[in-house]
Amino acid sequence: MKKLFKIGLGLCLFFEGSYANIEKESTDEIMMKIQQESQENDAEEEVESVEIKHSLLPTMQHIYDIKPDEVDSLDSMLSEGMFYGRLRFNSFGFKWGEEEEGSKKDHFIAAIGASLFYKSPVYNGLSFSAGLFTAQAAGSLGDEESHLYKGGRDTLSRYSALHGDPEGITSLAEAYVEYSYDKFSFKGGRQIFESFLTRSNDTKMIPNTFEGLTVTIDDMLGTYFEIGYLTKQKLRDHQTFHHLLAYGDDPEDPYGIYRENDDSVMHRGLTLPALQERGIKDRLVIVEAKNRQIANLSLGANFTAVPELIASTMLQASYRVDLGTLSIVPGIRYMRQFDNGAGEIGGANLKGNTEGYKEPATLDSALLGARVDFVDNGYKLRLGYSKVADKGDIVAPWRGFPTAAFTRAMGQYNWNANTESYMAQLEYDYNGFTDLKIVSQYVIQDFDDNKAGVQADSNVFVLNLMKGFGYGGDSNIYLKTRYAYVTGKEDIVTDSGYQKPDPSYSEIRFELNYLF
Repeated sequence: MKKLFKIGLGLCLFFEGSYANIEKESTDEIMMKIQQESQENDAEEEVESVEIKHSLLPTMQHIYDIKPDEVDSLDSMLSEGMFYGRLRFNSFGFKWGEEEEGSKKDHFIAAIGASLFYKSPVYNGLSFSAGLFTAQAAGSLGDEESHLYKGGRDTLSRYSALHGDPEGITSLAEAYVEYSYDKFSFKGGRQIFESFLTRSNDTKMIPNTFEGLTVTIDDMLGTYFEIGYLTKQKLRDHQTFHHLLAYGDDPEDPYGIYRENDDSVMHRGLTLPALQERGIKDRLVIVEAKNRQIANLSLGANFTAVPELIASTMLQASYRVDLGTLSIVPGIRYMRQFDNGAGEIGGANLKGNTEGYKEPATLDSALLGARVDFVDNGYKLRLGYSKVADKGDIVAPWRGFPTAAFTRAMGQYNWNANTESYMAQLEYDYNGFTDLKIVSQYVIQDFDDNKAGVQADSNVFVLNLMKGFGYGGDSNIYLKTRYAYVTGKEDIVTDSGYQKPDPSYSEIRFELNYLF
């Protein structure tokens, strides 16, 4: 179309010039100029069509769009693979509503890092992949205060910093062998495993990964299955892999709590010595299924268990109703948690403070989520609700969030017992991440006032801006900024007279990614 336009414009100028005696060029000269411009245009279009091998979702999840071809020899698995590079900058500014000596301190932290991922070609169904990640952070707090970081805490190893070794994190976070046959895929080694309660959650510098064996079945009876047997985890701020459901507790190491699973919502009563004393191995078993065989209907189910401690099941459904350009999508999620001994060891509260719990030694619980989406021409309004039963807290320290996509906001954990939340979320998505995406949330979190181990009520406002830049419709540069403003209640007092801390704060994040 551009070429035809140029040719047509040139001919018009030629005839106009001949008639008015304005232009003196011959037909051959004009056509030569048009041909030259056309060749330049072709060169520009060739530049714009540069192949982008990988991309990022708005969640910063890494997608490998182009993968190596199949080969017919083992030697080619090393020589004909593909490298995927990523440079990353992340920064966080965090200000508490009111600072508290020894527990709350305003701070700023920034990090630069990179990752290099290699995928081999497939030979007789066999392939391998490996990813090396590094992050170097610097912040406003001293090494001895690194445990006070909240925003950006996952950009450095607190365990190393508190031991006087504030060097950055460098980790072979992914390294696995994969075998594919027909609709089946088997992976063994260090890997990302995306399921209801296990996520990469790659919003900082290094993704959350696991060690273990996994199987995916692309289509069995119209259903997608994934099965996992996981033996270790590496949270985003850890240098090495660690236990899945064991909190560090070493009397000879004052900072031992940061060596094992120290996730924000890890159950602190499930300590490593307590599990070792009982001979319990914290292995994670996962089975998940998704089905979209029926038009407009999406179904999901999940089973997650640490067999000797705790288990959960989840059922989810959504249905799309189209009314012209408007789509209405109601959805529901129900989760049931079963205590298999964890409550007796650690108690019903994640922090070990069971004041206000009806059954302080059990983690039996349930969660209900409901939502409705209104979608029209790039705009989406979501109204969400969640309610946790007045029993035990939900246990989920693997970076998959039980209330995600229903009521969870950035930096919030609203699945303590007897917590009720309401959310309104507005999205504007112009041609996906490659152009512009804006997400705004407002969440009301109503926690149980009489549970001393649970935070005070709060209202949360979050604004996300995401923009992609690159060649044509493909992006290799991604910019993302996020702002959160939390207003909490400062006058919540339990029946025993304990006054809960004010959870108010404001936070801003800025991230820049370059893919090559």
